[in-house]
Amino acid sequence: MKDEVPNLKDFDQRLRDEAAEEPTLEVPRGEPTKKTQIIAIYGKGGIGKSFTLANLSHMMAEQGKRVLLIGCDPKSDTTSLLFGGKACPTIIETSTRKKLAGEEVKIGDVCFKRGGVFAMELGGPEVGRGCGGRGIIHGFELLEKLGFHDWDFDYVLLDFLGDVVCGGFGLPIARDMAQKVILVASNDLQSLYVANNVCSAVEYFRKLGGNVGVAGLVINKDDGSGEAQAFAEAVEIPILASIPQNDDLRKKSANYQIVGTAESEWGALFAALGDNVAEAPPMRPTALSQDELLELFDGSETGAGVELVPATDTDMRGKNAKPMKSLEVVYDEA
Repeated sequence: MKDEVPNLKDFDQRLRDEAAEEPTLEVPRGEPTKKTQIIAIYGKGGIGKSFTLANLSHMMAEQGKRVLLIGCDPKSDTTSLLFGGKACPTIIETSTRKKLAGEEVKIGDVCFKRGGVFAMELGGPEVGRGCGGRGIIHGFELLEKLGFHDWDFDYVLLDFLGDVVCGGFGLPIARDMAQKVILVASNDLQSLYVANNVCSAVEYFRKLGGNVGVAGLVINKDDGSGEAQAFAEAVEIPILASIPQNDDLRKKSANYQIVGTAESEWGALFAALGDNVAEAPPMRPTALSQDELLELFDGSETGAGVELVPATDTDMRGKNAKPMKSLEVVYDEA
């Protein structure tokens, strides 16, 4: 008896009809099913996510909260700051090593503690040997095997690279893994471009029925020029904290010193940030266009007045350019 052949023509049409449907703008709203708040922190590389998160997690633990900090940036710098510069074994490298030895990964192999904070790093592949986003996906698959959904924490903080919101780096937004997102940026165009890009991703997945929202913006290295403040107002999200551009903070961060503690002069700032992070609801941002983002800055700094002049074929050929024969018909005068 021959196998029944599926009607691929009908299947193809169903796919086309589905692709043509506009995503609904209705966002499902419901009560959280778990007491754990999972919060993803996004920002441009080098903007201070790890500095903010290491100190925030330490302060929240001092406030009596059970906190798990997971570094999801291939640079693995989140836990390095928390552990005084010591690099803890990453989940990806530990998994590879254990697999080669025929052993199972255990919690104690990848999770470490300091000041009441539980912390681990997902890690990333070696340069040219794999995809960082795929490494993130593999890391979370392993966390699920280790019992991630049964762990008892008040807060799980995820440190994500925000320069590219795709693949594994977009997991918390695309798959509703987190309840809310926190942005870290400064008063510069590049970091606000990344923050706006994340807002755009959140906005897109909310249209598809997602629930993740943006809780607010942390301004790091705030010099008082006001662009980040203007951005927050434009996309309609609150500012959770403004960490000043300060030489003492810079030196302490460079020396892997924790300032998110009551014993530090900066303790009150991070205590307030901890309260704001806990209470801030997930908002639905309104991402800016490129032109709207540029308008937040002084035109002299962003190239105002510059016109886009189209190049010609002659421009591109340079010294190799030759006059083209005209096809115009020229009539002799009678």
